[in-house]
Amino acid sequence: MSEQLLPQAQTQNREAGQSPALEIRIENLYKSFGRRSVLDGINLEVHRGEMIAIVGGSGNGKSTLLRLIIGLDRPDRGGVLVANHESVGSPLVDLSTLNATGMESLERHWAVVFQSNALLSGRTVGYNIALPLREVQDLDESTVRRRVSEVVREVALDPDKDLDLSTDQLSGGMAKRVAIARALALDPILLFYDEPTTGLDPEVAGQIQHLMGSVHQSKSASGLARTTLVITHDKDLLYRLQPRIIMLDAGRIFFDGTYEAFSQSNSPVIRPYFELMPKLHQRLNGPVDPPEKQTPS
Repeated sequence: MSEQLLPQAQTQNREAGQSPALEIRIENLYKSFGRRSVLDGINLEVHRGEMIAIVGGSGNGKSTLLRLIIGLDRPDRGGVLVANHESVGSPLVDLSTLNATGMESLERHWAVVFQSNALLSGRTVGYNIALPLREVQDLDESTVRRRVSEVVREVALDPDKDLDLSTDQLSGGMAKRVAIARALALDPILLFYDEPTTGLDPEVAGQIQHLMGSVHQSKSASGLARTTLVITHDKDLLYRLQPRIIMLDAGRIFFDGTYEAFSQSNSPVIRPYFELMPKLHQRLNGPVDPPEKQTPS
């Protein structure tokens, strides 16, 4: 496998024995759809600066948990509390108590990289990255242009060549870089990824994993460490980035620990899943993207 890229913030916290502030607290969370119980009493604390990978077989509640954390769905019971960085001390607030304005204040410090990238088809790279800066952060145009150029460089794209490309011209790897650039432009403290390496050639996936590690290690403009949550079946991503791993099984947290403990476990639940991860990831991938190629400019 490729070299490990242990996130710097996690390394520093472990070495110093620190217990940083909480970014997320999930309390006794339940969610069902009809008669099917998806989450069955989830309790989880996420500290600032952590990188966490949420894994588990299909249908075990990974995507549902993500949707509850970012407020797209409401739980049947229990609570999701997230740090409010608009207030001094970043206190935890229960999402269920917030109106639309309250949610918007939290979301100003979040970014989500969707599995599908969620880029606007037929629009340029520059337009896609700039849109949330205009709509969410209401920045003036000179600041928007400067920030777009900065983040495009940070994801190893060329602002002189790539900003005017249509999203329909992008390879899978380039599209993922644009999606990460759009997220990074918002200067998030809390960053979510949903299957970020799906559909990518292994070489390109490795580049995206390295980029994710670099983004995680960088601090926000406020000086706070970034916190990252990733939903994935990608075993190589786990090895490279060495996140704290949360495995869901039957709607509950079955494992919470390090990659080393996870990969070496002989649990009758963990071991079959760990061995099956490459097939699950490939099944999601479908046809892979060819190695990173630039479209003609």
